[in-house]
Amino acid sequence: MAQAGPQAQQGDTVRVHYTGKFDDETVFDSSDGRDPLEFTLGQGQVIPGLEQAVVGMAPGDTKTATIPMDDAYGPHQAEMVMNVDRGDLPPNIDPQVGQQLQSRLQDGQVIVLTVTDVTEAAVTLDANHPLAGKDLVFDIELVEIA
Repeated sequence: MAQAGPQAQQGDTVRVHYTGKFDDETVFDSSDGRDPLEFTLGQGQVIPGLEQAVVGMAPGDTKTATIPMDDAYGPHQAEMVMNVDRGDLPPNIDPQVGQQLQSRLQDGQVIVLTVTDVTEAAVTLDANHPLAGKDLVFDIELVEIA
């Protein structure tokens, strides 16, 4: 009786090629032209929906997985958007819409803030992940199980 090849399971370190898209087929990220993405299943190193999609795949398998926002970067949270007086920003920063800034919280954690609006007096900063609130589609190829 032929044995099926190994299948990825929790605790395995896997290497995958992927292309991440929105519902309209716009690509937001891809490993094309780069080394495969390596991560350990169950360690929270990638979004939950991507981990779940890889479980049960064997090397060489490909699939397309639609990942709802709750299993991706979560919903967009309005309370994570803030207006800041321009004078409160470091003087060497000339904020532009779309620019990403880093801020260190009191506990030492670094967060990324995206500039979403700029006026003479204030800057609007969004601490949500840029992909928050979006359903994502991933084309996945399991390259190997380490």
